[in-house]
Amino acid sequence: MLQNVTITPARRSLEFGIYRDGDNNLDAIQESTLSQALHTSARDSSIEFTVEDTTAVRHFHGAQDHKGGLHTYDYTISDGGVGNVRSGPADDMSDEANLARFVARTLDNAQAGGAKQTWIDLVDHGGGDGGGLETSDGSVMSMPDIAKAISDGLAMHAAAHPDDAGRSIDGVVANQCLMDTMGFADALCRAGVRYLAASPETMLAPGVPSDVAHAIASHENDPKAMAKSVVGDVMRTKYDAGDFGGFGPAAAFDVLDLDPAKMRAAEANIKRLNDDVGAEAGANGVRGIVREDARAIQGMVRFPEASKDMPWRADRPAIAFYDTLAGDGRLDARLRSDAGAAANAVRSLVLGHRESGEFAPFGGADYSDAAGPTIHLPTTRNQIDPWASGGVVETKNDFYNNVDEAAMTRVLA
Repeated sequence: MLQNVTITPARRSLEFGIYRDGDNNLDAIQESTLSQALHTSARDSSIEFTVEDTTAVRHFHGAQDHKGGLHTYDYTISDGGVGNVRSGPADDMSDEANLARFVARTLDNAQAGGAKQTWIDLVDHGGGDGGGLETSDGSVMSMPDIAKAISDGLAMHAAAHPDDAGRSIDGVVANQCLMDTMGFADALCRAGVRYLAASPETMLAPGVPSDVAHAIASHENDPKAMAKSVVGDVMRTKYDAGDFGGFGPAAAFDVLDLDPAKMRAAEANIKRLNDDVGAEAGANGVRGIVREDARAIQGMVRFPEASKDMPWRADRPAIAFYDTLAGDGRLDARLRSDAGAAANAVRSLVLGHRESGEFAPFGGADYSDAAGPTIHLPTTRNQIDPWASGGVVETKNDFYNNVDEAAMTRVLA
């Protein structure tokens, strides 16, 4: 049992916030991300973790006990110990204001410890452009709201600490399924986030190991080395499955560089392609060719039990789709050039990636084309917003609108 101990402040390299939404079936299994953080902090004193954990299973000595019910703990982990423990009734982890307060608290701790970088790790279920941080009733926090929470948290910290107003959230780890999307990358970029570490595919819990914090802290001035190390840590991780052996947390994983200039270039090139495809759809069989190329690329959620009505089947690897169009000689030179430029612009965002050509936990499914973020590419009408009846949509975000993705959707679906 972890003890609430007094930690002597130290100068930190990294403040790493873990926001764990355990109000659903992942509560027990994702708890190990916290024990991983404890071990990482003992190994690397330059890292402090700021934690908000909503759970029904975790208890501390010295804190109010809420046995038998959902509750929330706030605390820090550093130097192999736990400090500053507070507990109370369960927070609504899918509430934008609650996440904003956590972001501000993480930034406050970063300032207090002199941290040079601040990252946050969002731990729960995720649904790509549909959102993440799922609640027990099945609702999720929308992707724009997640980004807004980060922006609001930055503003709260700056208002309380104007001398530290320049501090930002340097990176987001999405320990959730399917969050490696162009839409999420765009939203985070607008919130001032520089890096996104995420998987384009479903992930197996516990997911991203918390020791990626060490990889981040160890490569403060070398983003490519950081990305390679983070991706390597994720893809080498094996969780014990008893008689079934070990399993990895992801079939594919990326670290994206959300540099605003790169994001603007990607959006401009994707918009040009979408608009030109829309304009030429009625000529020379373009509509049929583009549909055929899109349908040749599997949507995500690739495993034997995946059903056709799963909402994420319309999420396809962006680079693979654009490369396919660029290499299709049936299209005219302008469309092929547009597609090649779009592929290269998206590719420039990828600092580090690794994918599996045969991911055993998913029945040996092939993810060799899953290098880089996905894009919402429905090929039938019912894939456009497949779970909109539950209030969750994938098309109401700035990226979808700014790149005129509706033009491509009208051609494909």
